[in-house]
Amino acid sequence: MPQLSAHPVEGWITNGGNLANHRYSPLDRINRDNVGQLKAVWRASLEGSGLTPRGSNQAEPLYYDGTIYIATSDNDVFAIDVDTGKVRWKYLAQLDPERVKPCCGWAVRGLALGDGKIFMGRLDATLVAIDQRTGKVAWSVQVADLQEGAYSITSAPRYFEGLVITGTSGGVMGTRGRVTAYDARTGKLAWRFYTVPGPGELGHDTWPQDSDVWKYGGAAVWQTPAVDPELGLVYFSTSNPGPVLNGAVRAGDNLFSASIVAIDARTGRYRWHFQQVHHDLWDYDASNPVILFDANVAGVARKGLAQAGKTGWVYILDRTNGKPLIGIEERPVAQEPKQKTAATQPHPIGDPIVPQFIDVQPEGFRLINEGKIFTPYTSTPVIWKPLAAINWPPSSYDPETHLMYICASDGFWGATGGDPSFPIKPDGVYSGGVVHTASGPRRGIFAALDVTSNRILWRQQWADQCYSGSITTRGGLVFVGRNDGRLTALDKSNGDKLWEFQTDGGVNSPAITFQRNGKQYVASYAGGTLLAPSKRSDGVWLFALDGTIGSLPPGSAAAAPRAAAGRPGANAPGSRAANVNNGQRIYSASCVTCHGESGKGGTHGGAPLTRALTADAIRMTVANGRNGMPAFGASMTDADIQDVIAYTLQLAVH
Repeated sequence: MPQLSAHPVEGWITNGGNLANHRYSPLDRINRDNVGQLKAVWRASLEGSGLTPRGSNQAEPLYYDGTIYIATSDNDVFAIDVDTGKVRWKYLAQLDPERVKPCCGWAVRGLALGDGKIFMGRLDATLVAIDQRTGKVAWSVQVADLQEGAYSITSAPRYFEGLVITGTSGGVMGTRGRVTAYDARTGKLAWRFYTVPGPGELGHDTWPQDSDVWKYGGAAVWQTPAVDPELGLVYFSTSNPGPVLNGAVRAGDNLFSASIVAIDARTGRYRWHFQQVHHDLWDYDASNPVILFDANVAGVARKGLAQAGKTGWVYILDRTNGKPLIGIEERPVAQEPKQKTAATQPHPIGDPIVPQFIDVQPEGFRLINEGKIFTPYTSTPVIWKPLAAINWPPSSYDPETHLMYICASDGFWGATGGDPSFPIKPDGVYSGGVVHTASGPRRGIFAALDVTSNRILWRQQWADQCYSGSITTRGGLVFVGRNDGRLTALDKSNGDKLWEFQTDGGVNSPAITFQRNGKQYVASYAGGTLLAPSKRSDGVWLFALDGTIGSLPPGSAAAAPRAAAGRPGANAPGSRAANVNNGQRIYSASCVTCHGESGKGGTHGGAPLTRALTADAIRMTVANGRNGMPAFGASMTDADIQDVIAYTLQLAVH
């Protein structure tokens, strides 16, 4: 098998392309000059898996020795013959929805391959090892006890020298983050590192000493760690502290939340950390993968690390010790004693990818502190920028030019919070406040940033949110997907679009590229995702210069609009009694992230549900989408929509 630390050629055998998370290919048979000839070889169907409204199909495929491996949001795994597009085997997780309580819909971001097995972290916090030849389960282990909290795993595991390393999700669900390693042969526990330190551990003093709020302190791990085999270190970044919007009950910096952490790969012991946001109140978790690089910085060869944060900055460190490679200054920020705000926050020297202030006051809100980053709030709604500037979609890195390609979004949001009487023990979404939304555009930003200077080389805006990871190649290309179902190829030197292909679902996962029998291929999963929003599909596409299948017509990945009264022949309103229990189940799986369990607003900016809502208004919005809300018309039956209406109206009157 090829070395995991090398750039992929004959395969794509690890999430991120290599252990450094470069998502870079040295292949150049497909290049600037001929990429316009690229067509599809086949479209493989994943047999309807991942099509539910709750699903976010964000997984990066793997390829090895004639087989493409892909996971869906249902936690099913498929092995696809690269020559025929036929399914060789499938693993069906058949998760119990009552046991799965992720914060942000059902999502899985990839797989690991090693020791003759495929490894997947499931949404019920189980790590499963699957025989890569047969699809049979070799072993499975429970990574976190679901009786102790709503733990899940969304990231792809990392295989490294006989170990399988995975982090847990659930940073806004009242969980205590952890990274755990298991023996790849047996599933036996090797080590565990808690991202929220307990009593007697380094960093525990950054949490209140008179409560057990640290037990629910968040600091989840959303992405696959990077590994430096020479230094023997594992690197990862962590999410927000809990409760996310309420700092009143968690005085202190709240380590190791919103941080980059390095630990020993063999033992899991702490080596160093860098906290990006002290005492985070703004959901500024670090959900983008850590990237390792070697480059000359200020004329000196350095071992670097870069992580793009929700703040909009890229944090560039020396990976040997965690010290900034390019200046990061602690600067005073606006204060709110009720929220126990930190006196200063780290400000990287360089270019933010998106604006960090609001230039025009939006209707219905007073503009405080110019809406700048780190503006605090309490019981009066306050808005600020940015809103989750750089989220989970993986960045890519080009070792030729030292450019990092970053998918971001420019938008603003607001919140209230800071209640000192908030219950310490979590129950459901552990926010401690309410998100408030304001009317205003949310545009996508795609940028190229030089990691040796932290300066933007080029940047472009999109009309829709940027919600797909990228890969870059020696052929001068960056491949990046779009919510409307297009896979695009950009000139990596300036961002010019050189090629696009319309698929039948949102392209919200990173593509991969590999060589087989001297021919270069590109593979992409066009599955769609909940929060983009984009249309669900079960299609995996393979592309080559001699492909024969042309692009689908524009709009092929758009959800078909539906009338308020339903479709002819379907269950029209009033033709059946609404099943409120089913409506509650659908709401919990697909709506609670944005609208909250009580309907007053969640952690992703959905509008509060009020008495002004009508059944027809809900039906139109659920079916066809509105503003940033996805259209569920293609993935919900009319009966499901009717049930959701009934439950939503119940919430709205309370």
